[in-house]
Amino acid sequence: MPALATRLTQSLGLEAPIVSAPMAFAAGGALAAAVTRAGGLGLIGGGYGDAAWLDAQFALAAGERVGVGFITWSLARTPALLTGVLEHRPAAVMLSFGDPRPFAAEIRAAGARLICQCQEIVHVEQAIEAGADVVVAQGSEAGGHGAARGALTLVPEVADHLARHAPDTLLLAAGGIADGRGLAAALMLGADGVLMGTRFWASQEAVVQPGHQQALLQTAGDGTLRTRVPDVIRQLPWPKPFTARIRRNAFTERWHGREEDLARVAADEATRYREAGEAGDAENTAVWFGEAAGLIHEIAPAGDIVRAVVQGAGECLRRAR
Repeated sequence: MPALATRLTQSLGLEAPIVSAPMAFAAGGALAAAVTRAGGLGLIGGGYGDAAWLDAQFALAAGERVGVGFITWSLARTPALLTGVLEHRPAAVMLSFGDPRPFAAEIRAAGARLICQCQEIVHVEQAIEAGADVVVAQGSEAGGHGAARGALTLVPEVADHLARHAPDTLLLAAGGIADGRGLAAALMLGADGVLMGTRFWASQEAVVQPGHQQALLQTAGDGTLRTRVPDVIRQLPWPKPFTARIRRNAFTERWHGREEDLARVAADEATRYREAGEAGDAENTAVWFGEAAGLIHEIAPAGDIVRAVVQGAGECLRRAR
């Protein structure tokens, strides 16, 4: 793999400036380990908190240097989960969708790097106060939960903010990045690397139903939308301003814009929703990927993805000189 050195690779001891997103339920130990073996940093998805599942995923990582990510507002309800995970000595802990400051000291004391994902400048300010080693500027193009800002303006704005207030803090770009062009663009916008979710969701190691991955291959970038319906049907108290980007399908056609109606029947509809997900039905449940779907044309090994993205970025940057 050609060298592509940045502050991120130098600081974290990586060969590739690529971190895989800790996607809830999809980013297990096998995926995280494969990304790390290829030169990046893989993160296990802590999701809403399942200690037994997390222990099993760290075991699957087989001693590779991996990290973990949490939904911060959910972690706040069961903070002991963090203490247990830190016993696995993760290389990094990523916190998203909530105030990271209450957890920062424990993460630092365990020797892990603190990564804070941010969707607005106020989130960046909280991350700086928490002493984050890495800030992720997540654009609305991203799959799964996020907010309204697009990556093209958010990333350089965060880069400028960090340059003024926390110049040693590293910056990752996220949202819509699936190939070498995205990595090269992120570096040009001022990032030190990228956090990639959807591209690794479409990898062989991801814990994703084959039917859902095939649906991604058949979906263009305009085949997704931001919506609250998966949170309403699961009765999850996601705070504002966060919504989910998922595939447009029969489920979203039926309920998007009718959230109040869905809330009234959520308990009855939840069983059908869950069974569809377990069966790999891509029409009657949420299918969690972002606008980068239109750039993905095969389900590939995670290591091959890392190498292809780095090679493609290098070619782009050489042409730009």
